[in-house]
Amino acid sequence: RGIPREPGARWTGPGCQSCTCQEGRVLCDTMSCSVPCSHPLPAQAGGCCPTCTGCLHEGVARAEGDVFSPSDGNCTVCICLAGNVSCLSPECPPGSCPSPSPADCCSCTPEKCNFRGRTYEHGARFSLDGDDCTTCVCQGGEVKCSFTPCPMLDCPQHQWHLGPGQCCSTCRDPPAPTSCFLDDNGMEFPIGQIWSPGDPCELCICQADGSVSCQRTDCVETCPYPIRIPGQCCPDCSAGCTYMGRIFSNNETFPSALDPCLSCICLVR
Repeated sequence: RGIPREPGARWTGPGCQSCTCQEGRVLCDTMSCSVPCSHPLPAQAGGCCPTCTGCLHEGVARAEGDVFSPSDGNCTVCICLAGNVSCLSPECPPGSCPSPSPADCCSCTPEKCNFRGRTYEHGARFSLDGDDCTTCVCQGGEVKCSFTPCPMLDCPQHQWHLGPGQCCSTCRDPPAPTSCFLDDNGMEFPIGQIWSPGDPCELCICQADGSVSCQRTDCVETCPYPIRIPGQCCPDCSAGCTYMGRIFSNNETFPSALDPCLSCICLVR
């Protein structure tokens, strides 16, 4: 290839060929690589032999000293040392599981629970004899009991009521109201009482649930000269007439306040 070589010289030719110069002839043969590790990395660019500085495990390159778990499970731990991969699996104790956690690596059957003369499977929930207020659970051979949680009540404590056989208190129904109490003036009216709050055209009633319902009266009867009676809502057109500030009875005659020669009479129409 245009390059002089000394007798006995050795070099690496293209395609990882090992060549030597012997008696004026070039002898080449495919280079043999000695790989002293179990998981060598492929040869780097420009190199011919795999390297044991690092590891190739399941197609993934690992650096020297790298600790990892294989893809088939996270309970086995592996380490890369000088091109060799060493893996360790956890030692599981014989018999029952050390922990009921699903993440436990050891495959085993959880212990059953013997409680008050009865046997319960792992994970079983039950109540104490005659006490539905306590819930128990069997976990890995041990029974753990706790009180049944009670909901928060939205009534004052003096209305709480615990019935026979009940675990949690409930709100006692408030007593039925017997009257209506008005906060603005401190007055109290019995159920069914009707009154006027000060306006003769408005009437209020105390209802059975203790609430007050009020309604206004609409006056429909009209006449030219109505009489307004104090404390009465609508004007009275049958009691007489009002004229110039004076009240006259039916069929009563009186002189006109504008013309003394005129005589007036109150007529109901």
